[in-house]
Amino acid sequence: MASDISGITASAATTACGVDHVRLVYCYLDEGEFDGYASLLDEHVQVRGVGAQRASGREEAAHAARANPLGRHELHKVIAELDSVVVTGRYLTPGGRDAEAAHFDFADVFTISDDALVLSQRRFYYLDEPPGRARSSTSP
Repeated sequence: MASDISGITASAATTACGVDHVRLVYCYLDEGEFDGYASLLDEHVQVRGVGAQRASGREEAAHAARANPLGRHELHKVIAELDSVVVTGRYLTPGGRDAEAAHFDFADVFTISDDALVLSQRRFYYLDEPPGRARSSTSP
């Protein structure tokens, strides 16, 4: 059964395709499929706040993604309008033999190109405690 998409505008179709690409970004990163990840990025992509490195361009973004430990993204909400997609969720890294499991909540803000590729990504984190600040058992 074919669906009738004749009433969908080009911008609405680009937004829908962009949402699919953003969802695939997480799937590819979680599976370690960095070539697939790179295929979803615009040639001039700008990535900020994902791992320790900023990345400019498709190759640099793929290289930076490879440097991050594999983990799993749990997506809570995906919100899209025109060329913007916002995703909230939680990122989990498995605990290994020498590593402790870690997790944090995030909000990713994506901009989508006219070709429905990821043009930019900026990640914002929520941490229970700021880095370098120990929990105190007493109140000030």
